[in-house]
Amino acid sequence: MNISSSMRAAVLAAGVGLASASAFAADITGAGSTFAFPILSKWSEAYKKETNNGLNYQSIGSGGGIKQILAKTVTFGATDAPLKAEDLEKNGLLQFPFIMGGIVPVVNLEGVKPGELSLDGVVLADIYLGKIKKWDDAAIKKLNPSVKLPSADIVVVHRADGSGTSFNFTNYLSKVSADWKDKVGENQSPEWPTGVGSKGNEGVAGSVAQTKGSIGYVEYAYAKQNKLTYADMVNKDGKKVEPTIAAFQAAAANADWAKAPGYYVILTDQPGAASWPITASTFILVYKDPQDKAAAGEAVKFFKWGFEKGAKLAEELDYIPMPAPVVALVDKTMGEVKK
Repeated sequence: MNISSSMRAAVLAAGVGLASASAFAADITGAGSTFAFPILSKWSEAYKKETNNGLNYQSIGSGGGIKQILAKTVTFGATDAPLKAEDLEKNGLLQFPFIMGGIVPVVNLEGVKPGELSLDGVVLADIYLGKIKKWDDAAIKKLNPSVKLPSADIVVVHRADGSGTSFNFTNYLSKVSADWKDKVGENQSPEWPTGVGSKGNEGVAGSVAQTKGSIGYVEYAYAKQNKLTYADMVNKDGKKVEPTIAAFQAAAANADWAKAPGYYVILTDQPGAASWPITASTFILVYKDPQDKAAAGEAVKFFKWGFEKGAKLAEELDYIPMPAPVVALVDKTMGEVKK
């Protein structure tokens, strides 16, 4: 696994936070999304310094986070694949979004720098279907006439675990490719037609960094912190866009959180000339009537602190903080947690 020293420090900080938290308040435990791990680590470190209360977060993938909250082994679960309103109601759960960001294709191609390669949804789907096998395939060359592409095999890297990043990635591919929709569809754990699996955004980033000719998909903070070569994308409006916070914000601007039951909003393939096509949110799952009310209360305090004071930290990692009107809605939702 290739993970930057700053992220390692954040992990250690999160662990130290837990070690001393019990002396001051109920421990906050969470599990799930690797997409959100960098920002949760940053928030945890800052929150620990300010309050002496720590967070123990397991970066195990959205599927694992859902399983752990349903098993009541953690205070909160984090997932990039939101649960539908009927599933929330059936399990006595509340759900709210806490951060947004971009999923980006990353490649390991000698001589190709970040942003020099461009892909569109159909080509990306065909690579992951195993239909496009070589980097100098005509479909890739058509999008990149000035890029020197090797006649080398494409090594496809995908997630091996239940993943909200995979859910959003395959949701996008299903919207732009009828072939993908028919053969694979959207899923946290799809039946991948080709490629090798790695666990977590961390694992995919590490595999791509170490494998010549490879392609993968990760949350943008992992591409940035691991100095991976990302590809630009052609969006729904036919415009080439770079993965920037402005492009993620452009896609997120279309979200109507107030009208969505359980905040169920998917941000892939949004219209707009500036929109990044694979934008996603991470959602927090907590019980309305938690068994450990003290720990749940601490978790609510942690996320309220994050909404109030964590926006700058989020932007430093190229995440999009939730807009003020959405924070106001979420604050009411968090108020439904029984104390």
